[in-house]
Amino acid sequence: MSSLQDALDSLGPQRLRGIRRGIEKESLRATGGELAPTPHPAALGSALTHPHITTDYSESQVELITGVHATPETCLEELLHIHQFTYRSIGEESLWVSSMPCRLPADETIPIGRYGPSNVGRAKSVYRMGLAHRYGRRMQTISGIHYNWSLPGVGNDEYFALIRNFRRHAFLLLYLFGASPALCSSFVDGRRHELQAVGEGTVYMPHGTSLRMGRLGYQSDAQSSLAVSYNGLDGYAASLHGALTQPYPPYEAIGIMNPGGEYNQLATSLLQIENEFYGTIRPKRVIRPGERPLHALRERGVEYVEVRLLDLNPFVPIGITAPTLRFIDVFLLHCLLAESPPDSPQEIAALGRNQHKTAAYGREPGLALERGNGEITLTDWGSQLLAEFAPIAAALDSAHRTSDYSDALRSAQALLDDPALLPSARVLAVMEQDFGNSFLAFTRAQSEQTRAKLLALPFGAARHARFAELSAQSLRDQRDIEAADTMPFEIYRQQYIAAERLGLGRTAVAPAMAAV
Repeated sequence: MSSLQDALDSLGPQRLRGIRRGIEKESLRATGGELAPTPHPAALGSALTHPHITTDYSESQVELITGVHATPETCLEELLHIHQFTYRSIGEESLWVSSMPCRLPADETIPIGRYGPSNVGRAKSVYRMGLAHRYGRRMQTISGIHYNWSLPGVGNDEYFALIRNFRRHAFLLLYLFGASPALCSSFVDGRRHELQAVGEGTVYMPHGTSLRMGRLGYQSDAQSSLAVSYNGLDGYAASLHGALTQPYPPYEAIGIMNPGGEYNQLATSLLQIENEFYGTIRPKRVIRPGERPLHALRERGVEYVEVRLLDLNPFVPIGITAPTLRFIDVFLLHCLLAESPPDSPQEIAALGRNQHKTAAYGREPGLALERGNGEITLTDWGSQLLAEFAPIAAALDSAHRTSDYSDALRSAQALLDDPALLPSARVLAVMEQDFGNSFLAFTRAQSEQTRAKLLALPFGAARHARFAELSAQSLRDQRDIEAADTMPFEIYRQQYIAAERLGLGRTAVAPAMAAV
């Protein structure tokens, strides 16, 4: 603890106040309990170029993106305003408030995101078609919240040390904030699973926390063969470089094009592009126009981390609360400051098993996780971590002249002490008590209640006009991109996926491609 305290003391209040964060939140557009089949609403502007409102995998899956913020409150205030405009632009539809999807149509009819006829727009859609061929469209409709986080003065090695510790302790976030213990049985039609039937059209795990992060969720057996190490930027980049450049036979069999001349995928490698790599946390850097993310990391280093394991909280209008953000701030600082030995293939495999056990059985009394060469109960390990978090929360409180961080820690301890208070337990309790154990009925009611709440909040004419102008400008920006295109798409595709663009001290020159 002394080394942790020394590391904490060395930061000082000014650096602690330098923490920056932003949120990306995915939600399906739904009509009742069904996936909305409609195109991305015109009032929301261009999904290709809008800075705050886009689509994720599906045309029916909205992604709302905040800017960078100095406090949790201002970050969530912006997220609220984006929600308010979105709800005013989607007619009678709702944003589905669960991470696990509403009732889904046949896999091939789930609409893939469309971004227009430009090369960059086509590439984004082709990438999504590749995901459909590789993993099926159902998996891609799972939604979550990504939390982007940085601290000034942190270098590559320190960020990777943070990432290693995050992966070791991620079970605690799944346990405390997991909110997807049940799902619509349409999601698992035709798939083998261990879920239990509980109500009409509903399957669940009695002690589950986050099925989104379990074996049926956002996972890839093919990618599990990667066993990417986080011992440093060079090794991490080398692992991804190989996955992005070496042909992968099952995906070679799919081919780039089908016999009719339509594109199946961007590439035949294990990963089409960097964003296809699934993980609970990623090292990130803002990319320049035309730059590949891996090249940006290699050239300029890690700028922030992206936390990717948070479920939508269906009891909260915008899916997440300020105390949750503050707890994650404390959690990430602990990951940064605590000792972080190198990982190994054996540990990486054990962490994967811990993740799946917590996702499926997290609230099971006495559940044991692997730690080192032995086992420890989830709750004992969680209590040890919370005790280590206390001085970090106190330091943040001191820097911000508040008690909010220590309050967030106390709330987490209450959840650890009484599993019935956990979001995952509350979902099952309300589902049983009020909705006959129907996941669809529960989530539909929560979604419609959330819609009504957000539409009832004041939303001034000036703020609405500002968002409307952002939408209009995004449409103009998309038209400009389309007008400037001169390169045939196949040449564009080949240049974009070229190995030399991934960086190894070489200059990358290629067409621009927005984040996909």
